[in-house]
Amino acid sequence: MVLETISKIIKVQLPAYLKKLPLPETIGGFARLTVSEWLRLLPLLGILALLGYLTIRPFLPKKKKQRDSLINLKIQKENPRVVNEIDIEDLNSANVCYCRCWRSKTFPVCDRSHLKHNELTGDNVGPLILKKKIL
Repeated sequence: MVLETISKIIKVQLPAYLKKLPLPETIGGFARLTVSEWLRLLPLLGILALLGYLTIRPFLPKKKKQRDSLINLKIQKENPRVVNEIDIEDLNSANVCYCRCWRSKTFPVCDRSHLKHNELTGDNVGPLILKKKIL
């Protein structure tokens, strides 16, 4: 039943539709088409544009994935890694490292995910290290 319907569309209705389209004999004939004739051509032109795009899409340049892009665009770019140390007296442990690359599995605590990110992208982001002052 379904195949018969598809067969009828391809063999009967599609050729009848294409015969009714106002396709001019020359390129210049397109300039003489009326608005209503252009509207009748619109579905066919849309399908042809879609097929053309799907044909060339594999050859288009790929967009960079967000995970491969730089995070740090201007802070201390001359350093191999940006690390800030801050003395805070009220920390529970001696050192606490906070993530600044947004890739840590234990965010906001750093799990050193920035090392892989820096290697992939050439970035130099590092953790924020809070140190407890020892008196």
